[in-house]
Amino acid sequence: MEDRITPGLYLELGDTDPGLYATRRAPELLALPGVERVSWWQTLRPGRDELPMAIPDGTLLAVAETTAAFSAPEAPPGVSAHAFRHYRRPGQGILTGRPTTGLLVVWISPLSEDRAQPLRDWADFIHIREIAAAAVPGYTQITPYENVTGGDPRFMHFYEFDSDDAEETYQTMAETLRVRLGGYRDPAFTRWADWQAAGARIIYVNTFRFLGATSASTL
Repeated sequence: MEDRITPGLYLELGDTDPGLYATRRAPELLALPGVERVSWWQTLRPGRDELPMAIPDGTLLAVAETTAAFSAPEAPPGVSAHAFRHYRRPGQGILTGRPTTGLLVVWISPLSEDRAQPLRDWADFIHIREIAAAAVPGYTQITPYENVTGGDPRFMHFYEFDSDDAEETYQTMAETLRVRLGGYRDPAFTRWADWQAAGARIIYVNTFRFLGATSASTL
């Protein structure tokens, strides 16, 4: 993270206590082959319901930055875990030189296999591109990933923020794009916003605040 493309990300979402995660689970992950860094993040809107979430929410998100040598371990009980590889298209956004202090994680899947590539094209060439072009304050890198299993969630859009409040930053996105694209009723805004027309179903969306991290160099 922090303005660089990571080959793989392994995410665990659950209700683990941050202190216990830092002292127990994070070292376990870091000891696995192919894990370079583990960070943990506080969920800012647990139980958000304005979108059709398909999996249970959690209060803590862990992100392991991985290489091709990584194999996903068995997830702890009650934790939603997924391993992703970087999609073949580059991340979009700006390089600020400031650390990543917040995240927006979006997990989506196509409605059917034949809509997977059109969904990716909409996401990369319309949705993410417009957000990056709008230079929404606080947004830095937006990187596409795909599930290593090919299952749900098929894709992840991994948004990095350098702002003080990731949820507040996320909430400014639609208004910024409304102004940029001519209003909520403009066809350009509809093309940007309509994930259902693009052939997607939302699996999970939420924002997170940085709590801590560990890497091999800190052990």
